[in-house]
Amino acid sequence: MKRRVPRMNEQESAAWLGLTTVFSLLPSALDRQLQRDSGLTHFEFVVLSTLQLSPEPTMRMTALAQATDATLPRLSHVCGRLEKRGLVVRSPCPEDRRATNVALTGDGRRELIRSVPGHIATARRLVIDALTPEQLDALTEITGAIGAKLGEESGGSPAAD
Repeated sequence: MKRRVPRMNEQESAAWLGLTTVFSLLPSALDRQLQRDSGLTHFEFVVLSTLQLSPEPTMRMTALAQATDATLPRLSHVCGRLEKRGLVVRSPCPEDRRATNVALTGDGRRELIRSVPGHIATARRLVIDALTPEQLDALTEITGAIGAKLGEESGGSPAAD
């Protein structure tokens, strides 16, 4: 039986529409800046950052896909592009020959380091500087609550962990 879902009130609707607007506009703004400054998409930047922050020098593609919330085919395609640019290297996993490992190269680390200041400047200009300290605290609380709920729904931990 179909459950009736209550309509959103004006406050709920305004909050939801504001959030969806940010979700629509922010990724393309981040992509534009990264493409212009370093030739990376925002997702490629996330992949390189995840590899850089990994405690191990290599990651299994499945673990990287989970960490970046990507499908294996999408991640494989992106890693292929990054590999052609010399930013990552893929190799068979020694523990499981069916699996593939991926590692950041020296060039990948340098490209990531070069791209960080522009990315931070864009994040600051578009988000951080647009908010008061109190709004930043509220945003942290809000994104934490939403991230926790999304983690519960997906059966994993939130991306912020």
